[in-house]
Amino acid sequence: MSRFVLITPDVDFDGRLRQAVAGGLQGGVQTFFTSLLPADPNDLFAHLNQERPEVLILGPDVPVEESLRLATVMNVRFPELSVILASEPDPDFILQAMRAGIRDILSPGSDAAQIRVLLERASQQFANRHRVQAPPPMTETNKGLVIGVFSPKGGVGKTTIATNIAIGLGKIAPMSVVIVDLDLQFGDVASGLYLDPQHTVTDAVSPAASQDSLVLKAFLTVHPGSIYALCAPPTPVDADEITPEQVSRLLEQLSEQFQYVVVDTAPGLPEIGLAAMEQCTDVVWVSGMDIPSVRGLRSGLDVLRQLEILPETRHVVLNMADSKLGLTVQDLESTIGAPVDVSIPRSRAVALSTNRGIPVLQESAKDPATKGLNQLVNRFNPAWRATSQRKLHRRVVV
Repeated sequence: MSRFVLITPDVDFDGRLRQAVAGGLQGGVQTFFTSLLPADPNDLFAHLNQERPEVLILGPDVPVEESLRLATVMNVRFPELSVILASEPDPDFILQAMRAGIRDILSPGSDAAQIRVLLERASQQFANRHRVQAPPPMTETNKGLVIGVFSPKGGVGKTTIATNIAIGLGKIAPMSVVIVDLDLQFGDVASGLYLDPQHTVTDAVSPAASQDSLVLKAFLTVHPGSIYALCAPPTPVDADEITPEQVSRLLEQLSEQFQYVVVDTAPGLPEIGLAAMEQCTDVVWVSGMDIPSVRGLRSGLDVLRQLEILPETRHVVLNMADSKLGLTVQDLESTIGAPVDVSIPRSRAVALSTNRGIPVLQESAKDPATKGLNQLVNRFNPAWRATSQRKLHRRVVV
């Protein structure tokens, strides 16, 4: 059986790797003497003379960018497989490679003994991951939750709420959460998570991605909080090319692949936002503690009731709550005609975390606002929902 698969046109490297395996490792090596990588892992597996291997080595003279792309796809589709890249270990590149799912980097000039050490480690990693039972993939009858975060008025901390929901859910379901920035013209999810994405929503709605979820996943950005992110386009001009139909398809695809899809939207009720709302299983309504925010929320809810597109499961969040501002929770509830589910007090720690690009729930800071944010996150925890459905809209404590 070939436990190890090597892709490289370098015959000398192939010889050293085979020598390393023969020096004490079980299993064989199957080599593809080419610098071209398959677009789909299934194309590679179809040419193997066995079941899937344990370790894939991308050897010398294989294009680095293509290696990172394939590693990203492999990491999503076959996370138990160990991918090793033969490349000079530059510190800046190492971080990029690890984010793509590459388990180890091997110098192209390594001798057989050095290669054997890395292959042994990669095989052990495969064994450890293979023991863990992966969660079942989403199906048409068991799609993930699509959680839309909306506010008719800007400036109420909507993106802060969305990023903290995603980070909090990442602790419940690591690598099963994706946040999508649908404030396509002026979205702040990238800065809110301190990301510099190579790909954005523009790539994710391309024909190739909309027809193949494997391609779509290659456009997601990995965040250290065990979540994926799909950020807004870099310029407002790019947003003009994205249609509501493309957004609907995008969210449908993601809900089939992830347990949680968190959607940050633009203020108001633009056409893209309405298309997103129709795909949502849950809607989080965010309001500040000021009269324009409250009245805007009431008007928005009235419009959506008339359009009959309000999702059944809603969560009303009072953000930056402050009893000194002259309004009470009861004032807000009587105006919008719905109870407030979660109240998040005004917090210096939250403002600081937003400016740093590190959501407050990522660092588990001890602050009154984290309690409210955790309460909100917990409303999407399957264990909580199973036991608390009747209390979904219990009034917050004043």
